Amino acid sequence: MLSAGCTAPSLLINALGAATDTSASWSIVKHVHDKLVEGGPVPCYRLNSVERALATHCVPYVAGAIRREDIADSRLPLCPLAVAARDPRLWPVLAELIDKGAMPETCARAPLVELAQTDACPDFAAATPAARDSLLWLAQADARSVHHDVVRMLSCTRARAVGFDRVIERWVADGALLPGRVGFSPLSALHPDLLGSPLAAQLEAQGHAARAGLDPYDGVLRPGFEEAFRSANYPALDWWLARAPELADRVPPPQGNQLPWVPLAQALNPSALDQPGEQRAMVEYLLARGANPSRRLPHRPDMTVLRLARQMSSPMLPLLERAPDRSRLAARGGV
Repeated sequence: MLSAGCTAPSLLINALGAATDTSASWSIVKHVHDKLVEGGPVPCYRLNSVERALATHCVPYVAGAIRREDIADSRLPLCPLAVAARDPRLWPVLAELIDKGAMPETCARAPLVELAQTDACPDFAAATPAARDSLLWLAQADARSVHHDVVRMLSCTRARAVGFDRVIERWVADGALLPGRVGFSPLSALHPDLLGSPLAAQLEAQGHAARAGLDPYDGVLRPGFEEAFRSANYPALDWWLARAPELADRVPPPQGNQLPWVPLAQALNPSALDQPGEQRAMVEYLLARGANPSRRLPHRPDMTVLRLARQMSSPMLPLLERAPDRSRLAARGGV
């Protein structure tokens, strides 16, 4: 009886496995196989050694099978290092690619940027020591790894668990993150958990300011204040508001073609928070730090936060109605 896990193509190949590549039998097998997988992944036998090592349908990868000349002759959509780095299933291939001459400079973007923008906090602990060494090598060998999204990834919880945050410490010590040398704010890029750390204090001592973290940047991961807000990281929010208290009421746009946003209005939608159950606590937190229910919405100047809450029949409405009307207090000089 045939195993349920065997596919028709694999059974066909196995049945004629003794045929040689030049035999008529093998030609027939390949033709029938191509028909069976038509519209699916490219058959593994049609791939060169690099493409085969990086094709998840051709696993398991066998160490030592990559031919050096195939590294520069692949038909992959990204360079081999980027393909391997962005998919944890392919991390075992990284060491051999590097040993056989693959260089990150041949990639359109840094392989670690590709990884960070695919998964902001991969499970680095699940990687082999050789794979982790390869990822660390990419961080040091490719200057383009000094990037907003990579800093966020290397400072996330899973990265800190294996010591990857030490890469950022080395960048700071080497001057790679000095103001004027990078096009983003390292303070905004850091995972919110690290804002009260000696590393953040060191960045501030080098001249980085919280408000610079509100400027546009090259990256897709959320800017620092927004990350702290959406993840309901209250110690991180305290850090931001101690340095830029106006953020409780209005936040500049993260990119030049966008509008400012109002945290209190965002909090009326539970799905704006990574943990919707934090909605009430977040509304109370913002109100206690100066958020104004009478604030007009940038995209709808005729609408205030309070009016929006009424329109939505938000369960947060009683909290907003009990808050002082800061616009009237301001007019009387009370705020």
